[in-house]
Amino acid sequence: MNAEAFFKITYGLYIVSTEYRNKLNGFISNTVFQVTAVPEKFAVVCSKKNLTAELIAKSGKFSFSVLQQNARQDIIVTFGYKSGRDIEKFAGLNYKKGKTGVPILTDDCIAWFECELVQSFDAGTHLVFIGTVVDNDLIDGSKEPLTYNYYRETRKGKAPENAPTYIKPQISEPVKSENNAQYKCPACGYIYDPAEGDPDGGIAPGTPFEEIPDDWKCPICGMEKSEFEKIEK
Repeated sequence: MNAEAFFKITYGLYIVSTEYRNKLNGFISNTVFQVTAVPEKFAVVCSKKNLTAELIAKSGKFSFSVLQQNARQDIIVTFGYKSGRDIEKFAGLNYKKGKTGVPILTDDCIAWFECELVQSFDAGTHLVFIGTVVDNDLIDGSKEPLTYNYYRETRKGKAPENAPTYIKPQISEPVKSENNAQYKCPACGYIYDPAEGDPDGGIAPGTPFEEIPDDWKCPICGMEKSEFEKIEK
């Protein structure tokens, strides 16, 4: 099969959130779509590995916020590449509580929807949740929504491992070396190997990590260079 063909399917990027017994959590989804007009119902797709899937199934409610095109990278990293089992994802961010008690992210978002779960389907590795809209609002109609195509082509981002559109990257195992230290992205696990460089990002093979421009970012998740951790020998 040709992987490039999959990238021609259009997607948006959304923060899907829920709450169960005072635990707030959410993740980035590129699979949110309206399924009926009367009543208004939306479907969201969530990996079974995500804590959010477990919480939606238990709480029977969810929200999703539409990210704006220039949404901050730290929001994408937090909701796309970190687990709510390890951190409180909403800490330090602006959000509101919906009618059902779900958190609704408002930072860098242009609209939001709050839904009550009415059906769920097992799709193998993922669960499909269908909810009826109980409330929604437009935050900023002047900004463009962030699409997966824009995120991939312009912002050079990649889908996280649990996303339905994830394609496993070719990442080399760390090789110990005296002169060419390797560095690891703490968010997605990408390893920068000087021997390989990052040709797609304009970094030629043989370039030591220290000589990469400071504005270089992880080619998988977009994490800043300054956040990379040196792999000790």
